[in-house]
Amino acid sequence: MDQETKQKPAKKVEEEVKKSSTGLEENVGGVLAYLLGFISGIAFLLIEKENENVRFHAMQSVILFGFLFVLVTVLNVIPVIGWMINILIAPISLLLWIVLMEKAYQGERYHLPISGKIAERQLQKMAE
Repeated sequence: MDQETKQKPAKKVEEEVKKSSTGLEENVGGVLAYLLGFISGIAFLLIEKENENVRFHAMQSVILFGFLFVLVTVLNVIPVIGWMINILIAPISLLLWIVLMEKAYQGERYHLPISGKIAERQLQKMAE
């Protein structure tokens, strides 16, 4: 066989990696926005100025985990019933935390039913 009849292997087309203004890849910034709950969400809202996906994940983290923090704090004051409800909230919070970090790592802009809509509206207000 001569060289012309051999087929050349197809070259892989690399996708352009989206970066944030922090220098992190977009999906890594999204994961880190959830890592420490509302604390890391606030940090990323303050330092990320350009990437809308990272800002969305940060805002959703602040809204969701801020709400859960306040709810758990209030329920801790209520004897027995509050403690029992907290026992139910803990695994749900952990599951949400894992799912949201996974979706962010996959590059998805995953909206939770309530906090996702609120996060979008807040980001639009902040952009105006």
